[in-house]
Amino acid sequence: MSTDGAALELNGITVRAAGRTLVADIDWRVEYGQHWVVLGPNGAGKTTMLSVAAAVRHPTSGTAEVLGRRLGRVDLRELRRHIGLVAASQRLVDEALLEEEGATALTVVLTGHTGTSAPLWDKYGDAERERAHRLLADLGCKDLGDRPFGVCSQGEKARVRVARALMADPAILLLDEPFSGLDLPAREDLIEALENLAAARSDLTTVLVTHHLEEVPASTTHALLMRDTRVVVGGPVGEVLTGANLSDCFGRRLLIHPVDGRWYARAVRL
Repeated sequence: MSTDGAALELNGITVRAAGRTLVADIDWRVEYGQHWVVLGPNGAGKTTMLSVAAAVRHPTSGTAEVLGRRLGRVDLRELRRHIGLVAASQRLVDEALLEEEGATALTVVLTGHTGTSAPLWDKYGDAERERAHRLLADLGCKDLGDRPFGVCSQGEKARVRVARALMADPAILLLDEPFSGLDLPAREDLIEALENLAAARSDLTTVLVTHHLEEVPASTTHALLMRDTRVVVGGPVGEVLTGANLSDCFGRRLLIHPVDGRWYARAVRL
């Protein structure tokens, strides 16, 4: 797929459902090779906006172009082949079944090649198996290939899901709260894996949605803050992640502590 233009461009998009406005008048441009974080409180519209970026949802108004293709004028099934998606609210459809059947972590990653929730064994040759093993190694899961997915820890499962999303070699990787349910060591393992991925693949564009500043990898280049369905501010990460901007975004006075490329926040007691 061509890398001309922007990886993602939203122009004045609004999404409404069941009489509610979920996001309103969003303008956002993501260039190829950038690494964005989208931050904001619950209900800000982050996940809805990411679902448009993932070509899962059409905007009610405005225009959305993903990887140079305008939604409404493109075969979404073909477009989604070039988009990697990891979403806390959208686990693999048959993940529970895979666990019951004792599917290995490698099997779960292989399903990313066909974009299916169950393995299609006739589609996986030596090249696909080699790639799946390599992705597990890249995500710090080299020894998990033969382990049943069901007995993997939550942190290991999170990294396996990222490996699965990368199996089809997407141009853009979208991560919607991938740290949900992880303890601190597992969170740090996943952050390290994402930082290593950004260093290894300069061509890959990533967007991470979270509402915790501590989950922002040091490899992040840009940030977008959302509140009440709208964008508060967006731009280079160092310019956006300030105390003033984050306090405005979360509606509470915050002190921000940058440390070695990471960010930490605490509320000011009045």
